[in-house]
Amino acid sequence: MEDRLILMGVIGKPHGVRGQLRVHCYGEDPEVLARHVLVDSKGRHFALDWAHDNVAWLSAVSAGAKRRITDRDEAARLTNLELFLPRSVLPEVEEEEFYLTDLIGLAAHDETGAQIGRVANVLDYGAGASLELAPGGWLIPFTRACVPDVRIADGYVVVVPPAEVEAKEEAKEAGE
Repeated sequence: MEDRLILMGVIGKPHGVRGQLRVHCYGEDPEVLARHVLVDSKGRHFALDWAHDNVAWLSAVSAGAKRRITDRDEAARLTNLELFLPRSVLPEVEEEEFYLTDLIGLAAHDETGAQIGRVANVLDYGAGASLELAPGGWLIPFTRACVPDVRIADGYVVVVPPAEVEAKEEAKEAGE
C-alpha cells in the first residue's frame, strides 16, 4: 500500500497576538500532531507544539531548521490550512479496525461476491462517512447495513446499496 497523506488537522483562527493558532485535530490523540513533521497540500512542512487545549504554536520547517510563527498576521494567513501526515507514521490498528483511507482502492463486491466497482473515495461532510464507488459515482452510506463486511487484507468490501441507490440505478439503465 502506498504511503498516502492523511488529513490530521486544520488550522483555525489565531489565538492571541503572538502567533498562536487554534488547531482542530481529526485524530484520537492530538499529541500525534506534535510528534511528527506535518505537511500541507503545497508540500510545506510544519512542526506543532501544543500550548493548551486546542491552541498551538506552529513552526515552518525547512532544511531541518524551525522558524516559529510569532506574528498574528502571519498566523491569520494560515487559517484553514490542512495538515497531513503520511499513513506510515500513524499507529497500527487493532484487529477489526482500520483507517478510512485504507478503504480507498478496495474492490466493492455485492452480496453474491460479484465485483460492482471500486472504492474511489471516502467522503464525510459531517453526517457520517460515505463510500464513493467507481464507475458510476454511487454514494453508499458507510454503515453496517450498507457495508456489512470490510476485508482490507483480502482487498474488498461487501456493499449492499440502499433501495434508493438501486432504484436510481435501475431508472438510469431504463433511460428514465
